[in-house]
Amino acid sequence: MDAHSHAQTDAIDNLPREIRVAQLRDLVDTLHFADEFSSKGYLITSSELADLMDVNASAVTSRGDNWVWRNWVVSRVRREGNQILWQLERVD
Repeated sequence: MDAHSHAQTDAIDNLPREIRVAQLRDLVDTLHFADEFSSKGYLITSSELADLMDVNASAVTSRGDNWVWRNWVVSRVRREGNQILWQLERVD
């Protein structure tokens, strides 16, 4: 683990327990959303995917057409107008 990772871990560990638990609840909500998108076959835009992943939209589009995020393969499906649509497929 590098110095930056240690600093992040220390900062998280120093947060009050209630905040850490709230962050975990938010994470579980995020993972449930991703699972629902996957199981229902919903397509989502780059900006929606970026919001789900908590990254900038350019970080989503710069990854290419097919990549893994946590428990899902993320695939670029098509373009509708100026929107790129993505599909999540669960992998275990």
